[in-house]
Amino acid sequence: MSGHTPVMLDEVLAALTPKDGGHYVDGTFGGGGYSRAILEAADCKVLGIDRDPDAIARGQALVRQFEGRLTLVRGEFSQMDRVVDSTDGVVLDLGVSSFQFDEPERGFSFRDDGPLDMRMSKEGPTAADFVNSADEATLARTVAQYGEERRARAVARAIVASRPITRTSELARVVSEALGAKAARAPIHPATRTFQALRIHVNEELAELTRGLEAATRVLMPSGRLVVVSFHSLEDRIVKRYLSEQSAGAPRPSRHSPDSRRTVSPKYRLLTSKPGSPSAAEVQRNPRARSARLRAAERLAA
Repeated sequence: MSGHTPVMLDEVLAALTPKDGGHYVDGTFGGGGYSRAILEAADCKVLGIDRDPDAIARGQALVRQFEGRLTLVRGEFSQMDRVVDSTDGVVLDLGVSSFQFDEPERGFSFRDDGPLDMRMSKEGPTAADFVNSADEATLARTVAQYGEERRARAVARAIVASRPITRTSELARVVSEALGAKAARAPIHPATRTFQALRIHVNEELAELTRGLEAATRVLMPSGRLVVVSFHSLEDRIVKRYLSEQSAGAPRPSRHSPDSRRTVSPKYRLLTSKPGSPSAAEVQRNPRARSARLRAAERLAA
């Protein structure tokens, strides 16, 4: 399992508090870093879920190492309630796996040239399919919404004018040229936001996250912990809003009178009033951790 560095591992374990005899869900198994740490922290069992068949294949070595304690299932974490009835804790790492990011043939990164793919599951339409078929307005809306790119219209216009685009290096070049010299001098690569937007779109990541939070709520037992590590503001806002709405004392509008507010039974107690962030030492060791934010909550009795 080399090559994968789990982000904010100590903080995740502190929030999850694995206990002997417990059952936990690692909804984004990836390189297996969280699962391994949970299994080493307590005499417990872990169900690991990942939609990437490569992750499941790599994880078989860990399954053998922790014989009878680790089970891997290929699928989406939003469907965890289909494979487990109850659990003591759920952890979700919403970042792209290091394995996916570092393999050019997966098409997630512009650092090395590869096919414009970006599918976590290796199934369904690719990023190239979308880039080469969507109209300019749809491309601009996607890049603006999911990439928070202020010049999304210029990016979309350049993409349409340059089609077909089938390689990551081609797309990076087109976006960079569209954004110009000023963007090239910025701290991040000009194509970063566009690549993020396409990845989110191809994998339906934000909808998957919303469904996943709801599924976690259904399977968590009282006192069970939900720990989520996000990597950009779109994800973090969804997690923050969901946990705030479901936490103790959160008021709700009545469906009969939307302008009125009433209090309903809370589902969670917040464990993090503000998101946790990685230490300076961790960011120095692993620069990809710099944007990570951790939020956690404890399930209350129904």
